[in-house]
Amino acid sequence: MENKSYLVKMSGNEVLVKNKVNGGTLKEKTLNRNGVHHVQVNGSLYPAKTKSRRQCWEVKPSDMAQKTLNPIRAIVDGMKLTPNPNKPMIALSIGDPTVFGNLPTDETVLQAMKDAIDSHKFNGYAPSVGYLQSRQAVANFYSCPQAPLDAEDVILTSGCSQAIDLAISVLCNPGDNILVPCPGFSLYKTLAVSMGIEVKLYNLLPEKSWEVDLPHLESLIDERTTCIIVTNPSNPCGSVFTKEHLQKILNVASRHCVPILADEIYTDMVFPGCSSPSTASLSSDVPILACGGLAKRWLVPGWRLGWILIHDRNNIFGSEIRQGLVKLSQRILGACTIVQGALESILNNTPQSFYNSTVSFLKSNSEICFNELSTVSGLNPIMPSGAMYLMVGIDMENFPDFKNDVDFTECLVTEQSVFCLPASAFEYPNFFRIVVTVPEEQMVEACGRIREFCLTHYRPSSRDCNDLDQ
Repeated sequence: MENKSYLVKMSGNEVLVKNKVNGGTLKEKTLNRNGVHHVQVNGSLYPAKTKSRRQCWEVKPSDMAQKTLNPIRAIVDGMKLTPNPNKPMIALSIGDPTVFGNLPTDETVLQAMKDAIDSHKFNGYAPSVGYLQSRQAVANFYSCPQAPLDAEDVILTSGCSQAIDLAISVLCNPGDNILVPCPGFSLYKTLAVSMGIEVKLYNLLPEKSWEVDLPHLESLIDERTTCIIVTNPSNPCGSVFTKEHLQKILNVASRHCVPILADEIYTDMVFPGCSSPSTASLSSDVPILACGGLAKRWLVPGWRLGWILIHDRNNIFGSEIRQGLVKLSQRILGACTIVQGALESILNNTPQSFYNSTVSFLKSNSEICFNELSTVSGLNPIMPSGAMYLMVGIDMENFPDFKNDVDFTECLVTEQSVFCLPASAFEYPNFFRIVVTVPEEQMVEACGRIREFCLTHYRPSSRDCNDLDQ
């Protein structure tokens, strides 16, 4: 049977279609143009309106993909890393505490996961913001009189990275700007630039243990500034802000009515003798989205369980920001349900001795590294107060063999098989970052090799010679 349809006439909001069946019978049909209509030729459906077709394949990546760049990968992938074959490699560059196997998570954490799996209760989809019981567990764990929380104030995410992504996405539009610490975690810029958001870097001061340069921070704020990112404790610096310094940061945010995105993935990983309250606990009027997760404190970065804590002072965020976070969370349907099922037990049953042991190890390794490198000519390590990192300044004028920190660290791999991350990856040249999670014997060995490397390449500068003459 031959069945052909022809588009005959378009008038106003109506379309006249004539159907010819078996080569003889002619039928007419009027269709509304506001709908989706097709004509039938030889049993197949085609659009009524003929469209020009592409002449060749041309599939291009999106603008977002083109704009997405991880500065760490951009620098490391461009380095020529050829370790000395006579020396085993020691990588002090990777911010993963599980790499060397010397920092396992606690048995209670593993048991919580086993119990969640064996229960068979967490194999399906959870709400995009997370199970209510799991969100309440996080709220109970972090709630305090100065910054109370309930389940509705918690969004569970696929790691702290997604929490940061959602927080930036809900606060910012293309053309807006955010204020980011320098040196700071590179993901902030990676996410923001891909969304068409401008990144303004505010300085941290190494001579003041990486405190914020408050006048510089304030000078960057304008009418398109949508949030200030505060990382405390810090990656890459290992610094911990005092209560007084956090209050000064909050004062700047309050004067200009700018909310804070608090990256607190290293919260409570603070060395004995130091203390740092949460940013939200000090805020009287500044609304805060605090991002955290299990990755670092519980030593399970691969489990990808993070959260956003919504501290909405004076209902400034209101329902719109909350609903925005809910909508954005629906893009990937949230965090792993098995880990969510284990979360309440993990938070409630992990012994304090586990946390203390981890922090004690990190402090000990930091002291070893700081003490060893403090006596190396041309290097200026800065003692951290928390997290897992230590930053080391390089007096580049004393190392004329190298153009910059990237060149310095690349050659360190070639000659000594020690890999430290050049701080250019954090937009802070002439420093390098050391991860202090390696076993103690490897930390001692690495520091010895760095010393040997510097002794080989160190040259007194004219300033050093003048100092000697005086």
